[in-house]
Amino acid sequence: MASNEFVVPAQYEDLTPAPNVDKKTLNRMVWRSYWLQSSFNYETMQSGGWLFAMVPGLEKVHTNKNDLSASMYHNLDFINTHPFLVTFVMGIVLSLEQNKVDTQTIRSVRISAASPLGGIGDALFWLTLVPITAGITSNMAIEGNIIAPLIFLVVFHAALFACRFGLMNWAYKMGTSAIDSLTSNMQAFTRAAAIMGCFVVGALTVNMGGTQINLNIPNGTTRGLAAHTVVVSNEEAENFDLAIDTKTAEPGSLGMTAEDGSALTAADADGNAVECGIVDLGNGMSSVTYAEVTETPVSFSVASTLDTVMPKLVPLALVMLLYFLFAKKNFTPIKGIVLMLVIGILGALPLNEWLGLTWWTGLW
Repeated sequence: MASNEFVVPAQYEDLTPAPNVDKKTLNRMVWRSYWLQSSFNYETMQSGGWLFAMVPGLEKVHTNKNDLSASMYHNLDFINTHPFLVTFVMGIVLSLEQNKVDTQTIRSVRISAASPLGGIGDALFWLTLVPITAGITSNMAIEGNIIAPLIFLVVFHAALFACRFGLMNWAYKMGTSAIDSLTSNMQAFTRAAAIMGCFVVGALTVNMGGTQINLNIPNGTTRGLAAHTVVVSNEEAENFDLAIDTKTAEPGSLGMTAEDGSALTAADADGNAVECGIVDLGNGMSSVTYAEVTETPVSFSVASTLDTVMPKLVPLALVMLLYFLFAKKNFTPIKGIVLMLVIGILGALPLNEWLGLTWWTGLW
């Protein structure tokens, strides 16, 4: 029983090279490339969207209906490439179709050109362009600039348009030599782009990472002497001439001299050392400087201690945690977002109110 499956011929029937495709048609193909993943499937991946984008050019170069059918059929082969750089492959394949190269060569070139673009596109867009533009515009938005999101969209899509239209025209003119031009420096380019992306992520961690462990753990108290100065009559001044033991006196105790008779030294409101005593103003009034015993709670600040070790240590630790989970534990971005949300909520719980933990002011 004969098979009804279409067999792609090794050669086209009409082997005469077609005229150059006009720019209008090339632009139509670029606009159609935005639908590359509209019919994505797990058997041929992007083939449906690929053929939809290629049809205007194929109709220009194949006037023979049998050749057009064969071309459209083998352009439904499996293809999976970066959607932002797909026009590079489209330009090369269209150039081969225009010159009526054998179908097997076209198939091979299409796959060999499409495959490396995944890594290049990710390095160029997701690891470089997006972190830089999103980081800058996010900081603008935080400062209250309402057009920051619009700036991000304009910059991102301007770069995207430039890549799509530029690569289409360049690859079509260059033909298969465009592959050599791109892949000759591909490894160095992707490495440089990846380094740039890591640099930007590190800078964003420092500039925008505000997470801090705000625990203040009680660590006893410290005693001191606060200086106060008043002007009173000479008779009233004698009431302030008291001796106290600064080590055992209750907080709030007043005095001018220590138990050995030496004048006390206290700190005024500006923190300057002042010696206690009585100064006769000569008009029946005296200026009296006395000391008040103070006791101030002392706490251990986790945030200050971490900052002395390395500023922004907590944001860095969170970034490295996410990197470990993404790289080693196959975490998805959604799981990472949920994890950060859970950590944030737990750290913000008012345990000081619920459990009476006076030292707990929120972890973050």
